[in-house]
Amino acid sequence: MAERENRRGNRRDREEAAPEFADRLVAINRVSKTVKGGKRFGFAALVVVGDQKGRVGFGKGKAKEVPEAIRKATESAKRNMIRVPLREGRTLHHDIDGRHGAGRVVMRTAPTGTGIIAGGPMRAVFEMLGVQDVVAKSIGSQNPYNMIRATLNGLTKQASPRSVAQRRGKKVADILPGRDEAPAESSQVAEEA
Repeated sequence: MAERENRRGNRRDREEAAPEFADRLVAINRVSKTVKGGKRFGFAALVVVGDQKGRVGFGKGKAKEVPEAIRKATESAKRNMIRVPLREGRTLHHDIDGRHGAGRVVMRTAPTGTGIIAGGPMRAVFEMLGVQDVVAKSIGSQNPYNMIRATLNGLTKQASPRSVAQRRGKKVADILPGRDEAPAESSQVAEEA
């Protein structure tokens, strides 16, 4: 009996030790349901959750009150998280497109100091993901649900050099362009001049 309680206690400790997630409310809508006696109003919330270290997710929640809708959306987002590899922990590895329905987004890697250049719902995703430098554009549906789904669709296509090398059975150095060779060539040109 004591052993069972101890296991439960450890589980709780693990949950408390888990990384704390940041969340961002993206949209809230008042929705109505027509019934025999009139209309019943409720609220729908769209929330993006992330650990700002490469994990992000989004969720929807509906309830009669706003706080309850936000709570439901946050729980849903925590259950549906994805992991995205980031270059130097600050930007994307390569340019990507994402699609969902009529929503289409383009995301480009950016040099240090660029910041997050993206609109509304996309900005929330990048902030919760922990991206610091990115240029993004939404071309299509302005519906926040479709924009977030399109953004996450693109981010799931993101591949790190390590994952590509593993898939191809090569080393990371073989895949990345030779960065060591370029400086050596420029030093030889300087010596000749």
